[in-house]
Amino acid sequence: MNTTEQNKELQQTINGERQRLLGFIRQRVPSLADAEDVMQDVFYELVEMYRLTKPIDQTVSWLFTVARNKINDFYRQKKTDAIEEMVQSINDDNEQISLFELLPDASTQDPMMRETILEALGDALEELPAHQRLVFEMHELEDKSFKEISEITGVKVNVLISEKRQAILFLRDKLRYLYEDLFE
Repeated sequence: MNTTEQNKELQQTINGERQRLLGFIRQRVPSLADAEDVMQDVFYELVEMYRLTKPIDQTVSWLFTVARNKINDFYRQKKTDAIEEMVQSINDDNEQISLFELLPDASTQDPMMRETILEALGDALEELPAHQRLVFEMHELEDKSFKEISEITGVKVNVLISEKRQAILFLRDKLRYLYEDLFE
């Protein structure tokens, strides 16, 4: 397939799936601008695959799979950015500060215990559904009120409270073994 044919096929695919893909992404990220950024990343991947002449079977299915992966990347990046911003705002003296120091009850000085707790917490957060993780992180790590989160995401406050409650119950259950092993 020559470049002109590739471009025509790409344009047809992009035009045909743009609205549906944007709607899919928009339901899963906080703003339209973020959704458009994620969608651009998906379409970039599509163009790259075509340019490398790798055939894509079931293009629409492939697009939505890539979109899910890009949404996950988006939330991972937001979590990293939020933590870095918190560290920067707390750290006025340009000293090194660790995430563990930001956690409640960070009294333990055992580096191995710190690492174990942080790793378990990070793994448990990754297992949460993206919408629950977003609410939990915005409320707990970014100290946003449910009203602020509602304004950002467009989700009703009572739904956000329910999402956070589900996240807490999941994390409590997931990390119970750690508490029992380390503190009893």
